[in-house]
Amino acid sequence: MSSSPAIKLRVFSLNCWGIRYLSKLCQERFEMIGDLLMKEKHDVVLLQEVWSEKDYLFLKSKLSKSHLYSHYFKSGVIGSGLCVFSRYRILDTFLYRYSVNGYPHMVYHGDWFGGKSVALAIMNIQEVVFHVYVTHLHAEYCREKDQYLPHRVVQAWELAQFIRHTAKTADVVILGGDLNMHPNDLGNRLLRSYTGLRDSFLETETFEGYNGGATLHPENCFSSKCELQPFPNGIRIDYILYKASVGFVVRCERLMTTKGNAPEKNIPYSDHEALTVTIHVRNTTNEDSYLEDLDPELVNVLNEAQMEVKVGINMAEKHRYSSGRMGVLGLVLFLLEVAIALVSFLTTAAEKSFPKLSFYLLGSLAFAVLLVMGILHVFYTVEVRTLQGTVDQMRLAAQQGGAPASLHHL
Repeated sequence: MSSSPAIKLRVFSLNCWGIRYLSKLCQERFEMIGDLLMKEKHDVVLLQEVWSEKDYLFLKSKLSKSHLYSHYFKSGVIGSGLCVFSRYRILDTFLYRYSVNGYPHMVYHGDWFGGKSVALAIMNIQEVVFHVYVTHLHAEYCREKDQYLPHRVVQAWELAQFIRHTAKTADVVILGGDLNMHPNDLGNRLLRSYTGLRDSFLETETFEGYNGGATLHPENCFSSKCELQPFPNGIRIDYILYKASVGFVVRCERLMTTKGNAPEKNIPYSDHEALTVTIHVRNTTNEDSYLEDLDPELVNVLNEAQMEVKVGINMAEKHRYSSGRMGVLGLVLFLLEVAIALVSFLTTAAEKSFPKLSFYLLGSLAFAVLLVMGILHVFYTVEVRTLQGTVDQMRLAAQQGGAPASLHHL
């Protein structure tokens, strides 16, 4: 039985750094991104950090002839920032929001407000079913003391689980996005070993870009030179991963990343470099295809991930205890204020001087402490329960030796 002709697909991924009124030259860069996409006519475009729907609508209008189909995924307070453009019809979409994603009181980091998620778009290209995923994980603000590492590991686990459960009917799986993880980070190893996804940088036949495939590089004028000081050659945190099911073979012909400023411009498209991958998908006979063995290191990776999430549980429990103690203090102070108010109300000596302003200010402070600490206590309780549930899931998967990953095409 002869194999079918290969399908050639060009996939583009970019973190656009599109925070309106905060990101530098945001409008100008979206115009440049639109011009690039309109010129290159990629088959599938995966964008992250398109936080404003106005910017999405601008791109949709600009790409109305080159990319007829698109979808903007809404989530969180300011959106998920995720959108997909395609030359092929998008048959179905779905969005899963990660259960943990930073803290609301860390306003200066802002990840919690972004509603970090993984989005799925299903396409049928020449009778081949593609499940295309785009995601953006929690940022890493300090590698030495990364308080968000447990959250990012949980997000990587949920991403792997989401792909595992939704891609059973897919012929080809493609994942693109800003994972905010170095290639050998725990969450990255967990994702690839549990799903069998292949890294296009490691698999490509031809590569063009910075050494090591860096997507955050000091030469980019928008990048944080302070954060990249330990990495003079940049870091690779943006990826395009892929996997084929039984009966299909995917070959990565070329991976290209941008390098700093856009052609004939004095600024880059974003603080991240864009990725473009060219893959060939071929339908083979069942005899030619194969099902990969499980990664022998999967159990070790799962055990390591459990330990890291348990560290997060301990942190969350300490925060919950501290917020609960402060909440009790606020409650006691508030009840004391109420008692003083009742005594003064029942006292007949109304002429006695009473510091009303100070009393009201102290009462308001006590109520504010009680309210804020109560909300934080509930938040940390939810976080503890979520992390504990994730540990239970990982423990079960480790006990099965990762066997669930072999129950389907992936």
